[in-house]
Amino acid sequence: MAKVIIYSSDWCPFCIRAKALLSKKGVAFEEIRVDGKPDVRAQMAAKAKRTSVPQIWIDELHVGGCDELFALERAGQLDPLLAV
Repeated sequence: MAKVIIYSSDWCPFCIRAKALLSKKGVAFEEIRVDGKPDVRAQMAAKAKRTSVPQIWIDELHVGGCDELFALERAGQLDPLLAV
């Protein structure tokens, strides 16, 4: 199983949707919350080149946010990435 990391915020509806999809698939993920942690958000932004949450990595691949995660799912490309 691939290692999944998601940077998120507690009240972000896109974060909730992304985590729900991963949970529905039975995927364990490491969640890194950025709420009230400007240093953690800065680390995420430096890695992702984006400041919005969620930001999702599957192994070393930066997937992007919720929309990109769901696009991979619709295209049938998410499961192969998660099974690595």
